[in-house]
Amino acid sequence: MIEERTFDEIQLGEKRSFSKTISETDMYLFAGITGDFNPLHINENYAKKTIFKERIAHGILTAGLISATIGTKLPESGSIYLSQTLKFKAPVKIGDIITAEIEVVEKIEEKSNVRLKTMCKNQEGRVVIDGEAIVKVARRR
Repeated sequence: MIEERTFDEIQLGEKRSFSKTISETDMYLFAGITGDFNPLHINENYAKKTIFKERIAHGILTAGLISATIGTKLPESGSIYLSQTLKFKAPVKIGDIITAEIEVVEKIEEKSNVRLKTMCKNQEGRVVIDGEAIVKVARRR
């Protein structure tokens, strides 16, 4: 169940995560929604000739799992995503199980913002995305 939490209810050090298996369908749907038909993501023959030797997921598709975690796990509904930095560290392949992890590392009182450490890891524990987000959180429901 998704709830709305207030700024005062959120604690430093709180952590949440969300996991999803990245499928071929996810990649095709993402390409269709965004218009990003880079052949590295959708053309197997092309991808075989690259350094990855196979198709890889769009980086922003994977980063979307961070957004899902923020919107449904912490701070949940009612929050406003203000900024996100991303460092793409490793490719995500079809069938990878990606876990987005977020942690509250700072509460900015005067703006009702929280700073979150954000990260995505694959099923082997390898970091595929590292970053930071700033999210505005409501003071009251």
